[in-house]
Amino acid sequence: MQTITALFYIFSAVLLLASFRVITARSPVYAALYLVLAFFSAACVWMLLRAEFLAISLVLVYVGAVMVLFLFVVMMLDINTDTLREGFWKHFPVALLVGVVIVLEMALVLMPGFDVRSAPAPDAAALKLGNSKLLGIEIYTKYLYPLQIAAVLLLVAIIAAIALTLRKRKDSKYIDPSEQVKAKKAGRVRIVKMPPTIELPPQPAAAAGEQK
Repeated sequence: MQTITALFYIFSAVLLLASFRVITARSPVYAALYLVLAFFSAACVWMLLRAEFLAISLVLVYVGAVMVLFLFVVMMLDINTDTLREGFWKHFPVALLVGVVIVLEMALVLMPGFDVRSAPAPDAAALKLGNSKLLGIEIYTKYLYPLQIAAVLLLVAIIAAIALTLRKRKDSKYIDPSEQVKAKKAGRVRIVKMPPTIELPPQPAAAAGEQK
């Protein structure tokens, strides 16, 4: 057995085990950590398949950003797992049916891609460019407009999420920067001339008696 084949079986086994523990772990924090392990194992499998761009994207985007956000949310919310598990077996048959349908759909879509006989012959010039460069050429030439449409949709989703979560608080102090820029010296400082007030010193008691 070659080294690459042995590494493929090892990473695949770790990926399957981590994926199983994601759905069976009782603690949400442990489930998120097992999902991080599953992402790392999938990235290693993609590296063995010479899909470097997908592997790096998986590590940077999902492990570096999404899963860290999940961990922060899970740890800060302190979710009660007992209430979440209520009615699990009641909805299990429907969930199992939906899972089987998803697996069958993915198999119908992915199985034709594993047919090596129907795959076109690789171009020698394309093999010299590398996987990442070829992917960049395909995205920014053939799929440029779908990429721009996806970018606009993501931008709209970000703006919508910010708009939905934006709430004005009455107890928060807000300062308008435009009003601060318009401020002038005459509107902030006023010089008032007032006559001085001089207090007389108190007279001694003896001088007060002589005057009487």
